[in-house]
Amino acid sequence: MIRLQKFLADCGICSRRKAEEHILAGDVKVNNKIVTELGVKIDEIKDKVCFKNKPIKIEEKKVYIMLNKPEGCVTTAKEQFDRKTVFDYIDIKERVVPVGRLDYDTSGLLLLTNDGDLTYKLTHPKHNIKKVYIAKVLGVPNEEKLEKFKKGLVIDGYKTAPANIEILEKDNKYATLKITITEGRNRQVRKMCQVIGHKVIKLKRVAIDKINLGNLKIGEYRYLTKEEILYLKKICEKFVN
Repeated sequence: MIRLQKFLADCGICSRRKAEEHILAGDVKVNNKIVTELGVKIDEIKDKVCFKNKPIKIEEKKVYIMLNKPEGCVTTAKEQFDRKTVFDYIDIKERVVPVGRLDYDTSGLLLLTNDGDLTYKLTHPKHNIKKVYIAKVLGVPNEEKLEKFKKGLVIDGYKTAPANIEILEKDNKYATLKITITEGRNRQVRKMCQVIGHKVIKLKRVAIDKINLGNLKIGEYRYLTKEEILYLKKICEKFVN
């Protein structure tokens, strides 16, 4: 027996948290009956599950992809304004979902997979997965601002977790910063830089923990190596389901 939201995630439909939203919204049927309770367990072999009236089953082959996301595309499957999505850059038969998001105007490392359990663990806010960004900002932050950034800043009514920040390059007008955060809130890096008075001109994610973008070209993708997959699973072992 397996919880319905975990089954949806294992089918590659979405993350467990998103699956809970779909269940509450009445998008899921079990044996032709709509289920809106989160505690329901099913037999993944005997029970018939439909998502938005389409039968689904657990994906047998797990797929793990790294995309170097370009600027100017969204991290969604459907786009109401007819903008490009990250799926325009991927040509595979398996259905995958992004592990977290990158803003429309942010480029860099984006993981995609149909491993719902790994997606859940990597994106859960309590799990403190490090994400490394390179940001070009207007102006050069002084030591006082850097220290404030490291201790956490109040944005959107909450204080961010401690972060790392260092200046890689600077001139009279711009600075290039290396920023490491453990959260993934909406436009967090941009908002944190704005709080200390430095607007982000360009932003790129280059690593998730020790998984690096490397020399992967913009708009291209590759499958993760066995070593990378094992590493991601290993750092998630300590997380509680």
